[in-house]
Amino acid sequence: MRVLAVADSDSYLKWAACLLGDLPAGWVTELVVVRTPIAPSPEQIIAAVKGSAVKGSAVKGSAVKGSAVKGSAVKGSAVKGSAVKGSAVNGSAVNGSAAGTGQETTPPVLSARSVRRLAERTRPDVILVACTGPVVDVLVAEVLADLRPRPVFVSGLPGISVPATEKAWLFRSGCDLFVVHSEREAAEFSEIAGRLGGGGAVGLARLPFLRPEAVAAGGNRVVFATQAKVPREREQRERILLALAELAGARPDLDVVVKLRALEGERQTHNERHHYQRLWREMGEPGRLAFAAGSMHEQLGQAAGFVTVSSTAALEAIALGVPSLVLSDFGVNAEMINLVFEGSGLLGTLGELAEGDFRTAAAEWCAANYFHPAERGDWTGLLTGLLISRPRMPARSLLDGPEHAAARRRARLRVEVPPTMLRAGYRAKRRMRRYLKALS
Repeated sequence: MRVLAVADSDSYLKWAACLLGDLPAGWVTELVVVRTPIAPSPEQIIAAVKGSAVKGSAVKGSAVKGSAVKGSAVKGSAVKGSAVKGSAVNGSAVNGSAAGTGQETTPPVLSARSVRRLAERTRPDVILVACTGPVVDVLVAEVLADLRPRPVFVSGLPGISVPATEKAWLFRSGCDLFVVHSEREAAEFSEIAGRLGGGGAVGLARLPFLRPEAVAAGGNRVVFATQAKVPREREQRERILLALAELAGARPDLDVVVKLRALEGERQTHNERHHYQRLWREMGEPGRLAFAAGSMHEQLGQAAGFVTVSSTAALEAIALGVPSLVLSDFGVNAEMINLVFEGSGLLGTLGELAEGDFRTAAAEWCAANYFHPAERGDWTGLLTGLLISRPRMPARSLLDGPEHAAARRRARLRVEVPPTMLRAGYRAKRRMRRYLKALS
């Protein structure tokens, strides 16, 4: 079977690269990034696929003129730490292949039209649409529509998805299989599917970067995993930095590292209004903190403690046996994306962070949230069943009506127009609005 995976941001790229490693041995996989305003930089691409079980696809002609990520093909870039060496088969990786070619490349950044041409040329059996909601919808409903034979479309969410939202389901309702990562998520999205209709099956997988066989080597590092969306307020972020600095001052034996999702100026899945490194600089750097981008897995491998507001990296820390803390100072609610950590034993305060009070997650919570036995996962079985049952009735998108046409056109612009041109257009539109407002 041939699988084409399409990602649009750093977090979805990491998820797709890891999820492809779950596929049966012998399946041929290709991984590309669709060009959008949030396309990852070359450095982010390398970090996202580093340590995954599948190599990025080497697609001939992948350097797209006008791409948002200059030099996005990153030719010959070695991605160390891969669990499985994929042999090159027309620029693809074969799952389970033991021999590598030595010509490893990172996933290329392609325009939407180039993704369509790639799909027409390679005729994948499955397309994994690992993208933000509006991009999933427009790729499946328009850009990749009418492929013959029609592939099975798979989508999902790359991290914690509790509570489940109708919005997430609506955008992905044109996909035949929706992948989630805990039994709680599966139950909540199945309830939404039953109520709203549309879409296909809900499949369960373990988050691909939760490696039960891996254990952190240990070290003297405390890692804070930042997030673009939470906490929102500048003052809240400053409080976190000051607590980290207090810990670093009290414990000179520890290296306290602020693990950034992206460097200043790099794009990520969600816009970050108050970048931690810039904040620290504006605060006068009142303490001993280090800032790092790159692989979270490498940081956790040297960690003695881990802290976050609600990052999915907390699950990776738990899997590696790193004592952790999930901050509750700003509330435990859907807005903070940390409701799922209730009952985990990990919730704590900035004061406890300053004291270095990290803890271990409760076993009962782990079993119910993301750490279910691998054999409970059914997404690859559901996918195989969908492939065997072809031809079949495709999933029905709930966003096909005329009331959603304008939103879909906006999403189409994001994947069709080069980001520099798109941003220039947005700036011109804002200036025109201000001008018209001044005249009125």
